[in-house]
Amino acid sequence: MGDQADQDYRKYASENPDCAMLLRMYDNASFDRGRRKLVEFFWLVLDIIFVRSRVPGSLHRRLILRAFGARIGERVLIKPGARIKFPWRLEIGDDSWIGEEVWIDNLASVKIGANCCISQGVYICTGSHDWGKVTFDLLVNPVTIEDGAWIAAQSAIGPGVQVGEGAVLSLGSVATSDLVAWGIYQGSPASFVRQRQIR
Repeated sequence: MGDQADQDYRKYASENPDCAMLLRMYDNASFDRGRRKLVEFFWLVLDIIFVRSRVPGSLHRRLILRAFGARIGERVLIKPGARIKFPWRLEIGDDSWIGEEVWIDNLASVKIGANCCISQGVYICTGSHDWGKVTFDLLVNPVTIEDGAWIAAQSAIGPGVQVGEGAVLSLGSVATSDLVAWGIYQGSPASFVRQRQIR
């Protein structure tokens, strides 16, 4: 914190002793968005018109995402309404499904393996804030979802989580820590329920 900012905070803190943060001091200028502003602008326009649109089909979504740097495998299904923050930080393996209204908020990289099902309304979050600092600094951590995992509808995955191969995150659950391979998890925060058996 600079001298003026420090003085501002001390004055504010003395007047508001119960306040932990001074959001006007928040500064994410050091965050690397990964592309120039013009590229991001064009992505936002095409995203709204074609990717998030209700127009059915996956081919045009795959082509646009690839054009902006996403690594998308073969036969990937991307349903209408899917929202991707930065395609250049996204990787999806062959034969995976991205459901309607999925939000991949990838300030850091998100890697989704092959044969994964990311069901409708899932939120994948890679960003948080340092609540221990008055400046509420941005923190980012990548998310990895390994082959054969199923992230069920309306569930959420937090920053830095690794979902093991074949793991299941049940309906409406919240993963804040890693999920072991072939485990079935449920709840908020998600806890291990049982082992997944494939017949």
